[in-house]
Amino acid sequence: MENFLQIVTKVNDAVNGFAWGPIMLALLVGTGVYLTVRTGCIQVRRFGYIMKNTIGSLFQKREKDAGDNLTPFQAVTTALAGTVGTGNIAGVTGALFVGGPGAAFWMWVSAFFGMCTKYAEIALAMKYREVGDDGVYRGGPMYYIQNGLGKSWKWLAVIFAILGGLASFGIGNIAQSSEIAGAIVNLSGAGPESASTVSLVAGIVLAIVVAIVVLGGVKRIGQVTSYLVPFMSVFYILAGLVVIVLRIGQLPAAFATIFKSAFSFQAVGGGVFGYAIMLAIRQGFARGVFSNEAGLGSAPIAHATSTTQEPAEQAIWGVFEVFIDTIIICTITCLTLVLSGLELGDAALASYASKGAAAVAAFNSILPGSLGGIIIQISLLFFALSTILSWSYYGERCWGYLTHDNKTVKLVYKLIFICVCVVGATGSGDLMWDISDTLNGLMAIPNLVALLALSGVVAKITKDYFADK
Repeated sequence: MENFLQIVTKVNDAVNGFAWGPIMLALLVGTGVYLTVRTGCIQVRRFGYIMKNTIGSLFQKREKDAGDNLTPFQAVTTALAGTVGTGNIAGVTGALFVGGPGAAFWMWVSAFFGMCTKYAEIALAMKYREVGDDGVYRGGPMYYIQNGLGKSWKWLAVIFAILGGLASFGIGNIAQSSEIAGAIVNLSGAGPESASTVSLVAGIVLAIVVAIVVLGGVKRIGQVTSYLVPFMSVFYILAGLVVIVLRIGQLPAAFATIFKSAFSFQAVGGGVFGYAIMLAIRQGFARGVFSNEAGLGSAPIAHATSTTQEPAEQAIWGVFEVFIDTIIICTITCLTLVLSGLELGDAALASYASKGAAAVAAFNSILPGSLGGIIIQISLLFFALSTILSWSYYGERCWGYLTHDNKTVKLVYKLIFICVCVVGATGSGDLMWDISDTLNGLMAIPNLVALLALSGVVAKITKDYFADK
């Protein structure tokens, strides 16, 4: 068995190197560049309109009840619940330690083009979605591959659904429940002898909470995330702003360091000539895409449940989604690390118990006492919980697509998903998490094929919508 696991690990590492490697990252960002051109660079030309009609619209009118579907805001908070996760803290921290401060700049670049990628994903998901027998909308890459590219491409839709259904257990559950258990252990102050017991209890409680929400269907998930996501986002953003204000005098120098490092030919911690800039680009692109999930095809599954009838009207929420996730929340993490003055590099990162622990050290170096650690642990707890809830629905929709919405299959999936929370909390699923990370990256391949093939449809949707705006 041990030899078998070693073989699986080696194979997964090799595939992961491709799924999150330079070629795939270039394809992800390149697709964003192409879609930016096809849509007339709407993330710049229509930015004011987009902000006014997304976050600004919440202060203008009260949304009507959506029945068994989601309101536009509930749809976007469900999607944001999946994108705003532990990667915004731990993932970004790892990117800057490995790739240097310059990784932040390339993260912004990936987000800039990712805004158009996510806009296109949602527009297609809205256009090609279907209505189930229960009256609930169903959409996502598997539907716009099948209905947009034609029945002969259904095999590609099936591949996406399989990858997404399997990945939901790892990236959407094990990785997150592990972070939740770790946060609770740290907040409780449990010692090594009682940490495993606390983790087990945390996993059981988490499974109960997830069961209450998930078994209630997408409507309940949307209702919970509509309160949870704004709270956790505002909490972390305000905490980050306090950190930045405390070091406001060093802020210009911090930005200068980021831009200088982004084009530096001196490797972080030594190395070959020109290695640093390539490392910064790769880490920035990888963590940016991993954080906002633009191009991976997950978020459109949630957006497709919105009661909005105009595809572009819901799609502009995708631009806002990437903006708030990467340009705002990830940037706060980046600036805190740079302003903290912590030594970066692989060797420095190895001195911390985890990437989350490194983020705690950065916040604690600026805030009094252990306040920074408490903020990070609370943020990780809520970020991870929200991700679990949204990914439970992504997985349900993927398995539902594969089995023609068989109710028994979907119920079994939910029960297994709930039980996996305990597995992740007790830290016994590392290999599954690694495999799911690879599956998550591979999800982008069928999705990008559809985005590029249907880019003309996206362009027409955009042109028609903004014709009278």
